[in-house]
Amino acid sequence: MTVPVLAFGGILMAVTQTVVVPLLPDLPRLTNSSAGAVSWLVTATLLSGAVLTPVLGRAGDMYGKRRVLLMALALMTLGSLVCALTSDIRILIAARALQGAAAAVIPLSISILRDELPPERTGSAVAMMSSTLGIGAALGLPLAALIVQYANWHVMFWVTTALSAAGLALARWAVRESPVREPGRFDTLGALGLAAGLVCLLLGVSQGGQWGWTSPRILGLFVACVVVLTLWSMQQRRAERPLVDLKLATRPRVALPHVTALLTGFSFYANTLVTAQLVQAPVATGYGLGLSIVATGLCLLPSGVTMLLLSPVSARISMSRGPRVTLAIGAAIIAVGYVVRIADSRDLWVIILGATVVSIGTTFAYSALPTLIIRAVPAGQTASANGVNVLMRTVGQAVCSAAVAAVLVHHTSLVGGVSIPTLHGYLLAFAIAGTVALVACAAALAIPADAAPRDTPPARDRTAATHDEALEGA
Repeated sequence: MTVPVLAFGGILMAVTQTVVVPLLPDLPRLTNSSAGAVSWLVTATLLSGAVLTPVLGRAGDMYGKRRVLLMALALMTLGSLVCALTSDIRILIAARALQGAAAAVIPLSISILRDELPPERTGSAVAMMSSTLGIGAALGLPLAALIVQYANWHVMFWVTTALSAAGLALARWAVRESPVREPGRFDTLGALGLAAGLVCLLLGVSQGGQWGWTSPRILGLFVACVVVLTLWSMQQRRAERPLVDLKLATRPRVALPHVTALLTGFSFYANTLVTAQLVQAPVATGYGLGLSIVATGLCLLPSGVTMLLLSPVSARISMSRGPRVTLAIGAAIIAVGYVVRIADSRDLWVIILGATVVSIGTTFAYSALPTLIIRAVPAGQTASANGVNVLMRTVGQAVCSAAVAAVLVHHTSLVGGVSIPTLHGYLLAFAIAGTVALVACAAALAIPADAAPRDTPPARDRTAATHDEALEGA
């Protein structure tokens, strides 16, 4: 039951991140707050998830992956419960920040799967685990829309609380603690430095459109980001047990998958962002379909089902051709999906087809990335390295959100006295995302072909060897 339980946890994480999206237009009225304050319900989760993913990944490598996984699921459950009990926007933002801790579920689960499963099962399980991010996002939007349309908005958080509590109980029952650890003292200074740098970066990227890209606050955040992360990298290189092993992370076999994760995160996220806005645009625009929130969520549902069905296929390709090839194929398919979107974004069936093709490519890419990381790093650093990889996806999504917003803002027309993005703006966003996907394909092909570490024995063999050496020494 380890694989389905961990996959369930990954889907829950993605669901909790997306369920608030259908509520955003109505939350200023429901919480007696401004639209700017409500936007922090998304920003808070993004920031806390980005900061805590590499930190909790490193903590899992050191103190036990199951223990830290349960803590992340418990914080997700607590955050959902607090959201269900309050309408105060300040408390809601804090609770959403707690839910962001669940972003560490995927890298921790991937590391557990590496340690617990035999090699012949690891590939398919890791592919499934990595795809849960897209599956949960595709399922969360229609679920939330249905609840919001037919019930009180707090019911949505009660549902996520119950599901999160079930995920926590199942993980406590089905997941064993991994014997593979990397002992040492936790790098608290490194964690604080990374947190400060990421907050400056992502806050600047996410708020640039509202505060103005040339405003003193945004420029100050970007300057602070450069300074803090430069000092942090210097500290990491001197630390005995660094939070992120930069020497390992800068090797091509690790660095290029991280770069590709950033680019893939960008190209994938544009699909969800733009599709949701395009199909809800008024019919008077000449291209919009005027769909409801529920119908919009259902348009994205085939993408989630496709990711669920094709994750084993991507694992088979990785086994036969190597994860580098799978990653390149996935990025190329994403680009093809955007070609379909550019060719026709007026007919609903073509829109769904194009979005589904992008999701197919994302399935291949996301399933290959953790496999590349697993083959390139020692077992004792699997969770932290995959945490950094997930972080790069998050940064890519944040940059994509800002880029798409900037494009659409500069391509608008008045429809019924309201400023609405033009079809040209949407097509330009698709073109940018498709180009980024092609760059990701080139980066994937540049990854060294043999990414499997030859000097790292399987987890259980290494544990047994260490035990035998200890007995021999005694």
